[in-house]
Amino acid sequence: MKSIVEQVFDNASKTPKKIALTDGKKSLSFAELKNEILYSKIVLEEKYKLKQGDATIIAANKQLSFVSAYFACHLLGIIALPIAPDTNPKRFRMIYNKVAPKLVIGFESEIVNCEIGNLEEFVAPDGYDSTVEYSFPSMDILADIIFTTGTTGEPKGVQLTHNNIAAAALNINTFIQNTSDDVEMLALPISHSFGLGRLRCAMSNGQTVVILGSFANMKRFFRYMEEFSVTGFGMVPSSWALIKKLSGTKIKEYAGQLKYIEIGSAPMPIDDKKLLIDILPKTRICMHYGLTEASRSCFMEFHESMNYLNTVGKQSPNMYVKILDEDGVPVKNGIEGEICVKGLAVTPGYYQLDEVNSTSYFGEYFRTGDWGIRDDDGRIILCSRKKELINVGGKKVSPMEVEEVLNTIDFIKESVCVGIPDPDGVLGEIVKAYIVTDSPEKVMIEKIRESCNGKLEDYKIPIECEIIDAVPKTSSGKVQRLSLKK
Repeated sequence: MKSIVEQVFDNASKTPKKIALTDGKKSLSFAELKNEILYSKIVLEEKYKLKQGDATIIAANKQLSFVSAYFACHLLGIIALPIAPDTNPKRFRMIYNKVAPKLVIGFESEIVNCEIGNLEEFVAPDGYDSTVEYSFPSMDILADIIFTTGTTGEPKGVQLTHNNIAAAALNINTFIQNTSDDVEMLALPISHSFGLGRLRCAMSNGQTVVILGSFANMKRFFRYMEEFSVTGFGMVPSSWALIKKLSGTKIKEYAGQLKYIEIGSAPMPIDDKKLLIDILPKTRICMHYGLTEASRSCFMEFHESMNYLNTVGKQSPNMYVKILDEDGVPVKNGIEGEICVKGLAVTPGYYQLDEVNSTSYFGEYFRTGDWGIRDDDGRIILCSRKKELINVGGKKVSPMEVEEVLNTIDFIKESVCVGIPDPDGVLGEIVKAYIVTDSPEKVMIEKIRESCNGKLEDYKIPIECEIIDAVPKTSSGKVQRLSLKK
């Protein structure tokens, strides 16, 4: 297997004039991208004196220069830490202090006592033609450290080797069935695993990537769809909600053009899945389940799984999924347990967290911390994060199962459930629901209990409820249940 940067260089040899990247104003062919990467290599080596094993924080701006700087790090064996350009000072300080990078690119901060650069330095001057010598990195060294959002605790630095990210790209491209003829619209943030993964997939595959700031600019989104003959893109469920809000179902006008869409990062309502099936009958609509630690562990395609839209599909190509009990023993189909995965795409562990790493695996299988069920056909049904399970008198309750029922009640716009101590001290925990509604006078626990009768076992029905303005979520749409428990 080759590293992503080596695959980019291969594409520069095979299709040098083909557009690799465009932001609508400026474009880089694969040959030009290779040239920019080699120029960036010189900047890192000669100006900043970086070498293999050093770490660099990079502001993951959607600029062409970010891509060249990022892959130049990979070429040199430097560890890249791409983080959001609007990262708050507290999070930046936490990452900086943990990793102690030799270079920070794109950030100004009082705490930084290392070299500071900016992305403009990684743009080759006009007429530059690199003849610099280079060699490709060993596949087993670290390529990236991606810090988690910390939805269930302190953010952790996920270590990813060149093998990990190349294997993930191969698995994803295999399932989605991308070819080098595809043109990808990249509107997702590239500071997170999903968007950065889409960039790697397309670059390794020799595709053209059209960079868009965000889905909020629907006018430009559709203009690029036509101007560049876009054949696919990635989105999170909240992106689809925004697309619907701003443009209705206009996307169906491109049903004959769109070959694929990848969806991930958070659950998607069944009705939205059915709507996409209806308006994009020929598009391969793929939804993944995975973590930064184990990219795209499972996949499903909506049209092929019309009767199983409540699942996250089956294990991805070259990935292996087991449902294990708390002792690491496989459970029978239909029995809940922890989703555990194995494969070349799985992280070797967290950065400088030996104690956590010692409990993160059952043998070769990484413990995702997610609770799920495997059916007899190998499909995985996601129940909840293990830490979010509610223990009612020894019986485990998935908050997602309760929320699914609550969200069918006419006056509830959205809900989130957590476990709180049983005030009577008998059951350990009881279910509490946080409700988003426009009709607070109607939100009574009796009405909710009445609506849940016959749909949920009695111990799963909320005992308490509270009105909130909005469900707390990460930027990628993941519900932060534990923040409500705090």
